[in-house]
Amino acid sequence: MKHFIAAVCMMGLFLQGITKSTLRHSEFQLEGDYLLGGLFDIHFISSPPSQKRPEAIDCSREIFLLPNYRRFQLMRFTVEEINNSTTLLPNVTLGYELFDHCSDTRSFTDILKLISVDGSIQPWREPSKNRSKVIALIGPFTSTHTLTVAPFFMVDHIPVVSYGSTASVFSEKCKYPSFLRTVHPNQDTVGVIAMILQHFSWRWVAFLHSNNDFGVDGLEIFIKRIKNTDICLAYSKALAEDTDYSLVFKQMEKQNLNVIIVFAPKIYAEAVIKTAIEQNVTNKVWIADDGWSLNKKLPNMKGIRNIGTVLGVAQPVLTIPGFDDFIYSTVGRAIKADAEQQTCNQVCNCRNLTAGQIIAADPSFSFPIYSAVHAVARALHNILQCETDRCDSAIPVQPSMVVEELRKSNFTLLNQSVLFDENGDPNFGHFSIVFWNHSGNAQEVGFYHFNQSPNFYINNTQIQWHTDEEVPIAICSPECPTGYARKTIGIHKCCFRCEICPPQTYVNITEDPYNCISCKETEWSEEGSTSCNLRLVEYVPFTDSRAILVMAGNFILLGLILAVALLFAVNYHTPVVRSAGGPMCFLILGCLTLCSISVFFYFGKPTNASCVLRYVPFLLCYSVCLACFVVRSFQIVCIFKIAAKFPKLQSWWIKYHGQWLLITGTFSTQAMLILISFSSHPPRPYNETSWYQDQIVLSCDLNLAVASCSFIILPLLCCLCFIFSYMGKDLPKNYNEAKAITFCLLLLILTWIVFATEYLLYRGKYIHTLNALAVLSSLYSFLLWYFIPKCHIMIFQANKNTQKYFQGLIQNYTKTISQ
Repeated sequence: MKHFIAAVCMMGLFLQGITKSTLRHSEFQLEGDYLLGGLFDIHFISSPPSQKRPEAIDCSREIFLLPNYRRFQLMRFTVEEINNSTTLLPNVTLGYELFDHCSDTRSFTDILKLISVDGSIQPWREPSKNRSKVIALIGPFTSTHTLTVAPFFMVDHIPVVSYGSTASVFSEKCKYPSFLRTVHPNQDTVGVIAMILQHFSWRWVAFLHSNNDFGVDGLEIFIKRIKNTDICLAYSKALAEDTDYSLVFKQMEKQNLNVIIVFAPKIYAEAVIKTAIEQNVTNKVWIADDGWSLNKKLPNMKGIRNIGTVLGVAQPVLTIPGFDDFIYSTVGRAIKADAEQQTCNQVCNCRNLTAGQIIAADPSFSFPIYSAVHAVARALHNILQCETDRCDSAIPVQPSMVVEELRKSNFTLLNQSVLFDENGDPNFGHFSIVFWNHSGNAQEVGFYHFNQSPNFYINNTQIQWHTDEEVPIAICSPECPTGYARKTIGIHKCCFRCEICPPQTYVNITEDPYNCISCKETEWSEEGSTSCNLRLVEYVPFTDSRAILVMAGNFILLGLILAVALLFAVNYHTPVVRSAGGPMCFLILGCLTLCSISVFFYFGKPTNASCVLRYVPFLLCYSVCLACFVVRSFQIVCIFKIAAKFPKLQSWWIKYHGQWLLITGTFSTQAMLILISFSSHPPRPYNETSWYQDQIVLSCDLNLAVASCSFIILPLLCCLCFIFSYMGKDLPKNYNEAKAITFCLLLLILTWIVFATEYLLYRGKYIHTLNALAVLSSLYSFLLWYFIPKCHIMIFQANKNTQKYFQGLIQNYTKTISQ
């Protein structure tokens, strides 16, 4: 029973201490008209202590963090500066209630005190009654602490202005409607780190991060940020109190990693660097985040030069006017007062600390704290409608009003514009890019501005590399030679082998270095190309000299056909004309004329019509010509050889006009085949690109499989004609058209054999000229070797063009046979 009473008494004294204590002389407290809360992790818990009973944690017994204590003093200074100002909040005094917030799970007494009224916390029905005097909270510093603290303040819409919480989740206004920050989120910090990697072409990197909300968020953002870049995350590791750093370095050494990003608070970063020195890890590039890039201890450690080169993204170091004087004048007195008054988590326990040590500590996050307090003060200044020398204190101030005014912030502080975006993130400032020089200082060698152009710059010449002035290399595979594409090996795109791009493809290393891209049909490229060239479009125009010669030959052919036709018409009833075929001669000459039309359509740019007219007249009319010569050959043989043996066949042939039936049948069959084949697959303009990579030869695409039936008639007729002509090789001289026809057929066959051979070897634009020449040669063969000799007899040997002469030849042939 005695123990129970004692416990009750102790609890009562504890609650009285956290709810009613007003220590005017403590550096953690200051009375004022409006109260600001402040949370600073002056001490750090290295490992969660074992706990057997409920009790509040005593932060003063944990590891002391001097840079955080400096930030704590900076808030005190800023409030005093504002209270001493005659322009900002005149006749209004700001107070504060500051706490050493060292744990995210056990430092709740300070939070409860800030939001309680007379020791009570209730859901108030009317927002203007029974509210805490706290109008805003400055802090906490870490993202993990903020995640546990912020929800308590979001309920009452009390503004939380953090100077160090950078996790991305706080940009979500649906979850944290009254949260703002004066430090840039992880997305911005990681973005600058990625820019540094790209600037120096470092692609094979490690990412060490703290195993908390800050570090995990940084890793996730980094993975997203490098997704569409050449950077590969070869290794990542979450750091905790029990991490085996020696094993971490061994694993990274196996990966041949030369660039290591350490995205972690000061405690973890110091442990990593110390272990690297102890393990003799050398010749690495270390990239620090803004939490430890301005560390004052590590750059001066023995052996720090051996680990390599340290670069970092840092908060800009701005001199806060009057801060040094404030430290010298107040720190000694405040430390003494705190030593006398032991209030929960409002004790520094830093008696041996000097003002010089505080001033020389890591200055990171100084301006975020300074601007956070000023932002709240200016918001209050606007709410109270302050004028030159007074403010309207009668206006009731609600925390939600402060939130609204904070969102509208737009003022200049130390030549820096301070304003927030729609997510409560800072829309101002810049990052410094620093290098740890040999003097032990963080030397600024570049910058990244958020609202200026150019926004990113690094002066490479100011960096003293550990590789003798040469930028260190961080790659898995060396760059491919020009014209080679990367073929990934394993899961990382940075590890690859190189393969040369074949002809008709190219590789664009800026857009897609991993694939050979096919050129367009109108383009070409050689093996190992980085771009495509336009193909030269080739066809034979009508103005081409060779085309002109062929067309001139065609016109001469037409002139000769006309002359022959006139001569045959004048001598129509003579034996020579009748022995040549009589009226059939004019059909042959007419078909030769129509065939010559095809020649003109082998020139010029191919069209659908020209492609059809290139083949149809020749196929159709030349079939009729060959049919006529088949008939002539057959008739000659029939008269002199078959008539005596097969008289009935001759009588049937004469009675039913067999010659015209054969010609008509040939014409009809060929016309039907052409109609069927060309209707289903008509010749179309076609770009020939397979033979010459740098040319497009405009041609006509003829489907030989479909059109083969119409083409096969021509060789069949040639074979028949050749057979009958060969049978009549020993006939009388003036009746021996068979020999002339045989010679014409031999020329015809030879012409197309030559063309076919050339077609197999050559597909340039002049193949069409050769094709036209073959057609023209086919027409000339019949005209010159069948008709012209008969014209010569009619003109120069008229004595042989008589009935008597022909009858004498026939009688002599008959006597020869009978003998």
